Amino acid sequence: MTDFNALIEADKGQPARTIRILDVQIFEDWLKGQPDSIRNIVAAYKFVANPESYLILPVLSAKEKDDSAEQGDFTVVAGVADHEKLDPWALAKLGGKLPEGKYRLEGASAKDALFGWLIPQHEFDHYKELPDRQGPSVLLVKDEISQIDEAVRQAEATAMVRDMVNVPASDMGPDKIEDIVTKLAEKHSAELYITRGDVLEKNFPMIHGVGKAAMRDHAPRLIELKWGKADHPKIALVGKGVCFDSGGLSMKSPAGMLLMKKDMGGAAHAIALAKMIMEAKLPVRLHLLVPAVENAIDGRALRPGDILNSRKGLTVEIGNTDAEGRLVLGDALTLAGEEEPELILDFATLTGAARVALGPDLPALFSNDDDVAAGLIQGGEAEDDPLWRMPLWSRYESGLNSTIADTNNVASGSFAGCITAALFLQKFVPEDIAWAHFDTYAWRPSSKAGRPKGGDALGLRASWNYLKARYGG
Repeated sequence: MTDFNALIEADKGQPARTIRILDVQIFEDWLKGQPDSIRNIVAAYKFVANPESYLILPVLSAKEKDDSAEQGDFTVVAGVADHEKLDPWALAKLGGKLPEGKYRLEGASAKDALFGWLIPQHEFDHYKELPDRQGPSVLLVKDEISQIDEAVRQAEATAMVRDMVNVPASDMGPDKIEDIVTKLAEKHSAELYITRGDVLEKNFPMIHGVGKAAMRDHAPRLIELKWGKADHPKIALVGKGVCFDSGGLSMKSPAGMLLMKKDMGGAAHAIALAKMIMEAKLPVRLHLLVPAVENAIDGRALRPGDILNSRKGLTVEIGNTDAEGRLVLGDALTLAGEEEPELILDFATLTGAARVALGPDLPALFSNDDDVAAGLIQGGEAEDDPLWRMPLWSRYESGLNSTIADTNNVASGSFAGCITAALFLQKFVPEDIAWAHFDTYAWRPSSKAGRPKGGDALGLRASWNYLKARYGG
């Protein structure tokens, strides 16, 4: 894991290169104050301080220097959207791209942009040597010292999600997810409970039903972690941990299976959020639940038309074995509700319908509580980690009707797929408990500054911001 703590230092006047922060409103005034040599370079590169653009400039010659000249072997001018208030991604184009060394900002406070400086300097190198890797780019800060720990915490959690999702299913099976949670529990003196294999069939029949085809090599399990004082507010985090999704007997196409190592992305989000909560010592009683399975095919595989019992007692007709994530979540949500928390958050790479509706960057948010939904959306706006609320439209629930069971796991038609999936999950959440469901992609199909193609955390920092605000972290 990248040592993010080494990428930010307290500014004690040590030698460093200057990064001059500009936006298009102040660019012309800045340019007028530069000598001809600098103006010529700026013109040659057509730099106009657009967001995410930057330019490396030489230090002024001795003849051109004055008392305000920057120190170092070169200086940087960087364009941002608003020089008075940087957003979390404002420095993402610079972190890890600038040459190794130390830098300090001029013309802006870095306190809201430290995360964007850190996270681009993390790269996934588990299976491939990265020959162009350079030394760290270190940012010096003065008034933002209290923000360093928070920025590092967010960067570490984001890197954790990215790495877990990027690792292929051969190395990120249910046993590996169990190992990750076990290490977290040991580090934070948390309680750990594992229900594994055929033992699941009695109390968690839907988790068992989905995972039983991979029983021999990748046994299904329910991983639980409990942490915090008993008298603190109870919250539950639930993450879909389908480590690989073949679709089961309702098999996906080869193209459809290509990214299915990421189907445990919901688990990665829930685990990373739990890590942040424990590291920050948020005053809550935390219950983390991760149903970890592989949706495979063998003689025991779940069949379309089968009927599963559930922990809640509802019987579920299987209309499609490729709608397995909602099944394992159903049993986990039921257990979470039995503990009577005041809040349940679940994360899942649940439906392609959410991606059709909102694209890869925007997780679909469902909630039975308007205040929780508003708080989560506000948290996403503050962290530039956006969410979009979708309706739990009850009139679509009839699409889940079954003639031989209490419910079907899929709707009878192809419309509103992410809504009917959320309505299925809602059946397993007590009505008096506030609940939010994130249908997140956990993947970035193309790169942006600080956000490489591959696994990504979408909705993680939004939910963390909300929990901090709600519980006084």
